[in-house]
Amino acid sequence: MSEAPPILLWLRRDLRLSDHPALSAAVASGRRIVPVFIRDAEVDALGAAPKWRLGLGVEKHRNALEKCGSGLVLRTGTPLACLQRLIEETGATSVYWSRLYDPVSISRDREIKETLKAQGVEARSFGGHLLFEPWSVETKTGGFYRVYSPMWRAVKDRDVATPLAAPVRIAPPEIWPKSERLEEWSLDAAMARGATIVRPYLRLGEAAAQDRLASFSNGAISAYVAQRDIPSVDGTSGLSENLTLGEISPHQCWHAGMRAHLDGAAGAETFLKELVWREFAYHLIYHTPHIAQRNWKPDWDRFAWNEDAGHPHVQAWMQGRTGIPFVDAGMRELYVTGRMHNRARMIVASYLTKHLLSHWKIGLKWFEACLVDWDPASNAMGWQWSAGSGPDATPYFRVFNPVTQLDKFDPVRQYTNRWIAEGQAAPSDTALSYFNAIPKGWALSPDMPYPSAIVSPQEGRQRALSAYETRGF
Repeated sequence: MSEAPPILLWLRRDLRLSDHPALSAAVASGRRIVPVFIRDAEVDALGAAPKWRLGLGVEKHRNALEKCGSGLVLRTGTPLACLQRLIEETGATSVYWSRLYDPVSISRDREIKETLKAQGVEARSFGGHLLFEPWSVETKTGGFYRVYSPMWRAVKDRDVATPLAAPVRIAPPEIWPKSERLEEWSLDAAMARGATIVRPYLRLGEAAAQDRLASFSNGAISAYVAQRDIPSVDGTSGLSENLTLGEISPHQCWHAGMRAHLDGAAGAETFLKELVWREFAYHLIYHTPHIAQRNWKPDWDRFAWNEDAGHPHVQAWMQGRTGIPFVDAGMRELYVTGRMHNRARMIVASYLTKHLLSHWKIGLKWFEACLVDWDPASNAMGWQWSAGSGPDATPYFRVFNPVTQLDKFDPVRQYTNRWIAEGQAAPSDTALSYFNAIPKGWALSPDMPYPSAIVSPQEGRQRALSAYETRGF
């Protein structure tokens, strides 16, 4: 074993051993490695569900590291200060990490890299969270892509790096620095009683993610085009939960999808397009970071959305009590599983921003609190796409009719019956579990009558179109 100073491996959204460029580079150096996870202000600011899911992911990854002869040091504080203290405690002369692309992470990481290098510490960042670095994908004129389709055409034939193998052993430090206790972080506190309800729906860690990918690429991917829009069917990969925490890499997903495509799986290309849609979201948040906080299209700054999250209509939307079954089923699925079918996401987002004329930021924040697969780039782009204020957005005049959409995608009402208990003689366990997951303060019960529509599809569409016309859209 080399007696060279150890390397600090700063982990964030890269909770895996395989296809981990920063880890592979550290192992290849022959030096001892000190993996560290830091609970900083960004972790503390996470919503209830993603913070809880992060804690579970960190615990699972710590166990995986221990099986390789390593471990995980946990610290709380500003990352720079924590890393500097660990450098003093371990004698480390290098810090490696995987790049992130949201504006807060970029600013933080740039400061850390500059400071450490000025202090004589090797500070290296690596790819791995994306297929393509955002600055490496350019239009013919040298700019960034504002529309998805040409970006897809630009990258679809690019070589994607072959995934790296997981190390068999990770050399530990001679003496482990002190670590905080994960359970004392109480990352599950805000989930309250909902944690027990949501937990069975989670697939934690790298091994589960790989199993999920294998199952999908050997099965449901063939019918992906037809079934991915059917909310009652398990027709998607479900990998967003694992991709957001880096429990699997996009490279691994791409190569599995490409193998299925070459084997003739009809839905494989569409799956690959969805991976690039994720890339598009990160491409945008990197090049136009304001997408996370402000209207991407400045013209929408003059639109008079309701911004009161306490408005009765918004509260009904949050509680799945709008009287619109497709909307309510989606919102209840979110509370019970921590996720929502993508078709339902489009419907509930359209209803909030167009039928209820409420700001997309309200929905963005609610999803940020409730989604176990929350992703900063995908969440921001998805909400602005639905509202019409974002890049490559659904046209402002396209207002999804949640009733006709339900007739098309859930004609026999399997999805709505699965999640809405009111009015059913024998409600499903999934529908009833919603009432065990929600805050008691909502005072809802399955024997309440199902509400009438707070805003009908026809009324909502007309209100939206009139509002757009008034504002000159």
